[in-house]
Amino acid sequence: MYKIIFTESYVKRARKFIKKHPDLITQYEKTLKLLEVNPSHPSLRLHKLVGKISGFYSVSINMTHRIMIDFIIEDDEIIPISVGSHDEVY
Repeated sequence: MYKIIFTESYVKRARKFIKKHPDLITQYEKTLKLLEVNPSHPSLRLHKLVGKISGFYSVSINMTHRIMIDFIIEDDEIIPISVGSHDEVY
């Protein structure tokens, strides 16, 4: 099982995201739980990002929203960086 490490900056972004999208709370929580158990689960659509955010990964909450993560495989740690739509996540 992987361990999700929540940074202070991510928690602030997540609170703002949930406040803006209260209808996505259940999907968001389900995504985090599944990420912790099996980051490779097909429904998460885990993929490496390119361009100015290369080096990070992304998992999908739904077709519009995602969580950008730093995926440290050696320590089985996942560090969420940002959450939002594909346009909002940086």
